[in-house]
Order: sequence, then structure tokens, then C-alpha cells
Amino acid sequence: QVQLVESGGGLVQAGDSLRLSCAASGRTFGSYYLGWFRQAPGKEREFVAAISWSGDTTSYADSVKGRFTGSRDNAKNTVYLQMNSLKPEDTAVYYCAADVTRRAVLAGTAIYWGQGTQVTVSS
Repeated sequence: QVQLVESGGGLVQAGDSLRLSCAASGRTFGSYYLGWFRQAPGKEREFVAAISWSGDTTSYADSVKGRFTGSRDNAKNTVYLQMNSLKPEDTAVYYCAADVTRRAVLAGTAIYWGQGTQVTVSS
């Protein structure tokens, strides 16, 4: 069993940066692949980024590639999403997810999810 809690969301201006954190509790954090997803009003939840258990492998959606960076600190049981050059279209509730397999995280079918943190980017 893994519990995830996101934090770090807020209101920023276009072009600004924000770093989201996802703190995990439960079983060994390093055994899980971590992912970030987001959902804007009226839209489906979409994949944002994924981070391997070692932190050596990262994947990003085309819409955020080059602007967002995912990382993790297993000693702190925390995964991060550094968001730079934010755009109004990045406005959404951001969720972190965890699963034993990379496949499940990338597919959005991870078994563990946080409650989300709101990110609002003004123009």
C-alpha cells in the first residue's frame, strides 16, 4: 500500500516556474515507477511525465517536453515535477501516480494516485 500527497501548486504568471512535490508513504518508495498527470476542466486526464525507480529514465508528453523536468529523491520518498516556462494551457489539477510497472504508469492505469494539486497559470 502506497499513499501519495501532492503539494506545491498555486497561481503563477505565464513564463514563471513552479515545482510540484509528491510525498509517498507506505512500502519501499524506490520500488515504484512514478508518474505525473494533469486534468483541466472539461478535458480528460493526460500524461505529463514518468520517472523510473532509479530516476535515470524520464518520459515526457510532447506538450511539456523541454519545459518540465521530473525527478525523485528516494531518501525523502518524494518525486518532483519542475515546471518552467509555464503557459496558461498548463492550468490543471496535477496528480502523481505510482505503480510497480512502467507500463501501468505510462498508460495511466497506476494503482496509486494522489488527490491532486491545483496549478493555475495566468496570462
